[in-house]
Amino acid sequence: ESKRKAAFGSAGRRIPYRILHVINQDGESLGNMHRAEALKLMDQHDLKLVLLRENVEPPVYRLMTGQQIHEEQLKRAEKKKASPKPGRYIKELSFSSAIAKNDLETKTKQISQWIEKKYHVKVTIRQVK
Repeated sequence: ESKRKAAFGSAGRRIPYRILHVINQDGESLGNMHRAEALKLMDQHDLKLVLLRENVEPPVYRLMTGQQIHEEQLKRAEKKKASPKPGRYIKELSFSSAIAKNDLETKTKQISQWIEKKYHVKVTIRQVK
């Protein structure tokens, strides 16, 4: 179940629902139709059926080209990468007391980026002998 939600791609012909709400590749609703009609439409236009929302009645599928599916997968991967993971909110950075000005500026920029992303930042300063 979790793998099915994580993967975004063509449902192929393995559609467990009899009645589907279908959206065409331009985003226009084609209404509710039987699984066989949707598959026939998919074959006629050389498109793929992709599950968008399954927890509604009837589940929503969209007809997409391979290129559209690929672009959507890239968008979702980018969004997933941008969102912080639960339990990994602490970032740690250590400074030497003899740090050069450029390095200090670079590290402070990094800290400000982390703070914008709502991370907790732990800074350690080591003393040089």
